[in-house]
Amino acid sequence: MAFAEVNGQRIAYDDTGGEGPPLILAHGFLMDREMFAPQVQALAPEFRVITWDERGFGETGFDGAPFTYWDSAADCLELLDHLGIERAIVGGMSQGGFLSLRAALTAPERVQALVLIDTQAGTEDPKRLPAYRQMQRTWLDVGPVDELAQAIAGLILGDPVLNEHWIAKWRDLPRDSMREPGECLFERDDVTGRLGEITCPALVIHGTADVSIEMALAEKLSAGLAGSEGVARIEGGTHAANLTHPDEVNRVLLEFLRDL
Repeated sequence: MAFAEVNGQRIAYDDTGGEGPPLILAHGFLMDREMFAPQVQALAPEFRVITWDERGFGETGFDGAPFTYWDSAADCLELLDHLGIERAIVGGMSQGGFLSLRAALTAPERVQALVLIDTQAGTEDPKRLPAYRQMQRTWLDVGPVDELAQAIAGLILGDPVLNEHWIAKWRDLPRDSMREPGECLFERDDVTGRLGEITCPALVIHGTADVSIEMALAEKLSAGLAGSEGVARIEGGTHAANLTHPDEVNRVLLEFLRDL
């Protein structure tokens, strides 16, 4: 692990190094860079894989100020600057995909390709937002108590063993970790209308059992990206399909990356 001073944050990251093409991966909400351990193991022999903790999560030193996914995209690009990487394959899961799309819109010349796992281009579903807001309030008031933690784990992971591992990590987070990152998630803007500006190759991966972002939204995302050849469906994969079905995700990832 190393740290980079980026946009007023102390970003924690891991870099496998090596001469292979660079791939930088951003985690989902309430996760951290550890979620890509299966991908690092599978890809590192051929690719330089960078994983990092976004604002409010993992070991990154977060200033606690309001931010947007455009700010997170800037963090990603400046981390690449810190590492001396001019151009990379940029990707992420869920909110990691939100910021990856914005990185491609901000600096298209720096994004060789996109890897988008269980994500979308639009805003939060207004029908779900009240329930998510209540989850946020409960977390801020009393922390990730059992009922709340299990509900969130079901939305992200849906696997008993993985659930318990990540719930244990959530209990170590500062209670305020749900405040500004939550606002960023719930109030994000819609970039669907700008997808046509992104012309690089794009891999859209989506679990068929994702209950947080429906397959239809992945299909809409793929259709809007000129460089996407359709959704790579991971049968039985949940919202964190790269964790629940790593072999299937890694196989698709390697095929895409080797063809670039």
